[in-house]
Amino acid sequence: MLKKKNPLLLILLVLLYAPFGQVIARGNDSFAQAHALMQEFFTTSGSPGLAVSVGQGGNIVWSEGFGFADVEQMVVVNPAQTLFRIGSTIKPMTAHAVAQLVDAGRLDLDAPIQTWVPDFPQKRAPVTTRNLLAHLSGIRHYGKDEFMSRDQYATVTAGLVIFQDDPLVNLPGEAYGYSSYGYNLISAVIEGVSGQDYLTYMNANVFIPLGMDNTVPDYLGHIIPGRGRYYYRQQDNVLNAPEVDNSYKWASGGYIGTSDDLVRFGLAQLTTGSISKTTHEIFWTEQTTNAGEKTGYGLGWRITIDENGHKWIGHGGGSVGGTTQFWIRPDDGLVIAMISNMSQFDFGKILISLGEVFVPE
Repeated sequence: MLKKKNPLLLILLVLLYAPFGQVIARGNDSFAQAHALMQEFFTTSGSPGLAVSVGQGGNIVWSEGFGFADVEQMVVVNPAQTLFRIGSTIKPMTAHAVAQLVDAGRLDLDAPIQTWVPDFPQKRAPVTTRNLLAHLSGIRHYGKDEFMSRDQYATVTAGLVIFQDDPLVNLPGEAYGYSSYGYNLISAVIEGVSGQDYLTYMNANVFIPLGMDNTVPDYLGHIIPGRGRYYYRQQDNVLNAPEVDNSYKWASGGYIGTSDDLVRFGLAQLTTGSISKTTHEIFWTEQTTNAGEKTGYGLGWRITIDENGHKWIGHGGGSVGGTTQFWIRPDDGLVIAMISNMSQFDFGKILISLGEVFVPE
């Protein structure tokens, strides 16, 4: 284990290695500013490793890795190749797949989910895919120690047994209630509509077309090149995170990937024609409860305004041994992704500060 009270050793080891990174062009002051800002943040953050990528104007313009993907083996972070757990940032990608099916006229957002998942138990009121995407379904979130599950599930529908017989927390539309299990159910909807298993559909229709070659399911037993290690903090110590099996929640938090791939996905939202403008606007529109209360969430996307009045659309992700932030500033064509291999890591306002380096006030 790594002692927090002696962080100098880790910092000195990191400085022995040139950081992995890439830029579109050299000699730009913003790159030097970005490096200095993130180096200072990382040095005091307590995270074993950190991957940061920035996209602008349709390209990845700057990315860099800090610290170690594997502390014990002293493997440095490479933002183009190091795969960390990306947590709930897979939810916008699942929503992207749903949007494709909506555009193709194959999926009605307001039809009961039993239309495509007939074996899912009926609830006291119909639940729709729109409800699930917006966290307005009443389907519950994790309970007890479910987040630490080590059980393996062979299929998406097998994983639904964890929650499918539980009653709704509230009637659909009555209240916002964040639910990763709701997104597990969405993956079953995708399977029912497309006739393909969720993992196959995502790879063929989202990841490959968008050049996201390093976004893959977090299979516990597989050898996956570039996969980093996972850590958590216990008082003054950094420890290896406990082993978990994420096969029950591919669509809501079961993938690993790179910060570069996250930025590629964000840039595609600004530049690709894979989703119609009309559908895109629907998914990026803040939803409301039946009573008209705003939720801060669209269909698969969080929506927020920073203290400078800039609109950001994106998602965070919390995993066992990983924390991710992925955000788009649409008005400026800016995309930023950051991944730490530390549970419950606090990024603070560093992402907004980095955005100001590339789009000064």
